Amino acid sequence: MDNSATPPLIPALRFHWLTPFYDAVVCTTTRERTFKSALIDQADFSDGHKILDLGAGTGTLAIQIKERHPNSIVHAVDGDPRVLDLARRKAFGAGVEIDFHEGLSYSLPYEDAAFDRVVSTLFFHHLSWTDKVLTARELFRVMRPGSELHVADWGRPGNRLMRGLFVFVQLLDGFETTADNCAGRLVPLFQTAGFQDVESSTRIDTIFGTLRLYCARRPRRVRVCVTAATGAASLRVERCRTTIPAATATAAAPAA
Repeated sequence: MDNSATPPLIPALRFHWLTPFYDAVVCTTTRERTFKSALIDQADFSDGHKILDLGAGTGTLAIQIKERHPNSIVHAVDGDPRVLDLARRKAFGAGVEIDFHEGLSYSLPYEDAAFDRVVSTLFFHHLSWTDKVLTARELFRVMRPGSELHVADWGRPGNRLMRGLFVFVQLLDGFETTADNCAGRLVPLFQTAGFQDVESSTRIDTIFGTLRLYCARRPRRVRVCVTAATGAASLRVERCRTTIPAATATAAAPAA
């Protein structure tokens, strides 16, 4: 991907000088222990699972996963080198081994079909719709057939009060990027990228709005067919009822 058009990186709390306060803010405003523990339970990790924490921030979730599942292999990626420095120091202090990488969500530094589980918390609402779509496709690429995606992020408000409180998040993180979450568009986002069994499984209300847990599965087989475009030399790829091995279909993941 040509990164020349990549928008400038926006830190988790919008300003770099706020990064050292990120853990305290998230802990006190989002019921962090509750939703991250629920996400770990939902992901149902097993020994030997290769796990990716997308948008890992200061590494809190990755550390918790490794502490609860010491025989798993945990990778964590984030685009902010400053927050990754904090994450590495936290992991060292906790005595856990995690492979941290700097990278963008829509151009991940991993090979195809690399992970059994991908998790992400409070990340997707920072992305434009275009980058959300590209990120979902990229996750599909790096996940193994039959693997699972588990996401915790802001979602459709549970009631009018939650909708009103969410304005504070939008003022900080931007109305454009957060509107997709507020409208409940993460489920169709993952479905369009090719994931199956996509659900919004759990609702957690906080002082800043409604958090929702999402789960999705990368199919073991991908449904595609190729038809010649009428009057053109190019080929068009679309879904149909024909099933082909996932290894063959990886390069032809469904487009948005």
